[in-house]
Amino acid sequence: MTSVHVAELLGDGIATELKESMHAVADALPLEFVFHPVDLSLEMREHSKRDVIEEAHAAMRKHKLAIKFPTVTRTVSPNAILRRLCNFSVILRPVISIPGIASNFKEKVFLHIVRIATGGTYDDPGRLIGKDAAISIRIVEGGPCRQAAKFAFNLARKKGLRMTSSSKHTIQKVTDGLFESIVKDVHQGFPDVEHDVELFDALLAKIILHPHHYQVVMVLNEYGDFLSDMASGLVGSIGTGASGTFSFDDNDDVDIAMFDPSGGTAPDIAGQNKCNPTSILFCLGMLLDHIDHYEIGHGLRMAILSLIEEGTCTTDLGGKLGTREFTREVIARLPDNLP
Repeated sequence: MTSVHVAELLGDGIATELKESMHAVADALPLEFVFHPVDLSLEMREHSKRDVIEEAHAAMRKHKLAIKFPTVTRTVSPNAILRRLCNFSVILRPVISIPGIASNFKEKVFLHIVRIATGGTYDDPGRLIGKDAAISIRIVEGGPCRQAAKFAFNLARKKGLRMTSSSKHTIQKVTDGLFESIVKDVHQGFPDVEHDVELFDALLAKIILHPHHYQVVMVLNEYGDFLSDMASGLVGSIGTGASGTFSFDDNDDVDIAMFDPSGGTAPDIAGQNKCNPTSILFCLGMLLDHIDHYEIGHGLRMAILSLIEEGTCTTDLGGKLGTREFTREVIARLPDNLP
């Protein structure tokens, strides 16, 4: 059996319980996982200064796969440092309706948001001009746009989905115009994938009105931030979300892939067997998809989703189970869903 080596970036708060859940489920899958842990907890980061970040970076470079648990940001964000060190440029955030999770929105959402993780105004803290003005420079780089476009079209082709790029190219004609021109150029290599262009403000309204029209959506940095949170609100939960972050080689193929849950460290419930491990298990499923074990990843997701739909879930979703109890239920359900 081929071993899957994964850099495991440990964290704070509920990270220990999430780790235990993920390991228990990974051990029940028909693959051999070898996890290489690096302690990124706040205590370790403050004690070792830069050393532990460099250790995490080296592990990610070596194994090309990583799962990161939630970490506290006190002064410097470890996510931001790792993003620069690994040259991460694209974030994939699936946002999908989960039967059994209450939502004010009744339509089904099936979105794969591909967000360029660099540039925009997020890379410039801005500066004051005089006493009553401020300025921030908005940056759009061709390289990350091309990488994200190829990633989005590949994803759409693999899953048989439509790809939509969205921006404000009619107003931001230089920056967003560059983005859309690169997407258009990349699309020539994917003539079998249907591609639409939407203005971003209109896209937000149209997703609410007709969510089934949108499947893979590719956007610039700020737009992806806004869209991900809005879509999570539509499906009724931010805490069950997972994302993948990717860097690329000189051929625009994925080099390093890191998967992490969207939720935080939740210190108020840490160590109490109350946290919901769904997000970290979805991360494991995304990792399996990435390494071409889609059937196993799909089986894991189906086991989780079937439990949530029937109400066999943690208390945050209206169930009665703790973290360990829900994990055991997922493991018991796996044989019915794995190939």
